[in-house]
Amino acid sequence: MVWCAVTKTAAPMPRTILEEARLHPAIRERVGNLNADIVHNVQAAATSNPVLVVGMGGNPHVRRARKTLDAAGIAYQYLEFGSYFGGWRRRNALKMWTGWPTFPMVFVKGILIGGADELERLVSGGELKRTLGE
Repeated sequence: MVWCAVTKTAAPMPRTILEEARLHPAIRERVGNLNADIVHNVQAAATSNPVLVVGMGGNPHVRRARKTLDAAGIAYQYLEFGSYFGGWRRRNALKMWTGWPTFPMVFVKGILIGGADELERLVSGGELKRTLGE
């Protein structure tokens, strides 16, 4: 959902996803279950941890997000899936699920807030600590 400033209500997000009816029945299960385990792991971790950082080895933006949280004294859970050299197919399931194109993916109270840049803005403005009730 996207916040609509005019009506002050949530509107459907404009992201297009292929309708299930446009998938041949023979491939629906494969599409629905492709790398579902990684998505379920992240869903569970995002639900059970106030702050979750999902990343990959060797990514400087993931390191920057973790350093930002460490410097602010905010506890977080970190999940790492592969590196630049491997695991990209499995990570792709997370990109398709969230619609977020890059890593890290930072969740706060189960809500995807974006990546390292968005996290830095929330921390520097004090919004992250307010959201966490600190």
